Parts: sequence; C-alpha cells; structure tokens
Amino acid sequence: MISHQDALIYTMVMVSAADNDITDAELSAMARRVRYLPVFAGFDSERLTDVTRDCAARLGEEDGLDKTLILIRDALSKKMRETAYVFACEIVLSDVEISQEELRILELIRHRLDIDRLVGAAIERAMAARYLRPGDI
Repeated sequence: MISHQDALIYTMVMVSAADNDITDAELSAMARRVRYLPVFAGFDSERLTDVTRDCAARLGEEDGLDKTLILIRDALSKKMRETAYVFACEIVLSDVEISQEELRILELIRHRLDIDRLVGAAIERAMAARYLRPGDI
C-alpha cells in the first residue's frame, strides 16, 4: 500500500511517461503541485525523486501499468481519485504537444479509477479552458 500523496504522484508520473519522454515542463509541473497544493501538506518534497523512480520501476515490471493503477485506486478515496485525474490532465496539458499515448493513458486512468463519465468530461473541459494558449483563441 502507498500513501494517497504517493498515489497522486504515481498518477502524474504515469501520464508523463506515457510517451516515453518525461519533459522538464512535466517535471516542473509535478514539483509545483507537490510544493504548493494543500493535499501535499506534510509531504517531504525531497522524496519526489524517490517516489518518481519507484513508480517508474513499478511501471517497468510485467503488467506494471495494471498493477500500478490498482495500487493507485486502492490508495485513494473516490474524491481523491478525481483529484488524481485533474492532476493527470494538468500534466498532459503542461506540454505543448499532446500525444496519442497520453490521451490513451488518460482514458485508462479515468476508467480504472472509476471516474464518472460526466465528471471526467467536466474535468477535461475545465482543464482545456484553463490551459488555453494564445494560438488556440
């Protein structure tokens, strides 16, 4: 079992690693959330690198993706699963490019964490509005 804070970090790492390229923008976005959001109160931000490595190692194991999603789901309450999905969407949007792999992982996360379809759509729409770029106007 992992902590709810580790589970949130695992979710961000999972979506970031989906395209086999964890970018500086994604790492920076993860670090900001861990440093400043209330849900990470009491979390030692120096542990971020270790938790990230642990998640990457788990993902590299046989059936790593499925096992890690189960670990995340079991560590989070229903409300916290929605928070994890928000974080996953934000990490995907922290890059200029959104890959098909990242979109597939988001869909998988939404299903495996039992995020209601309407709630998921609302989160996705809110994130799209929040991360609107000047070229998208």
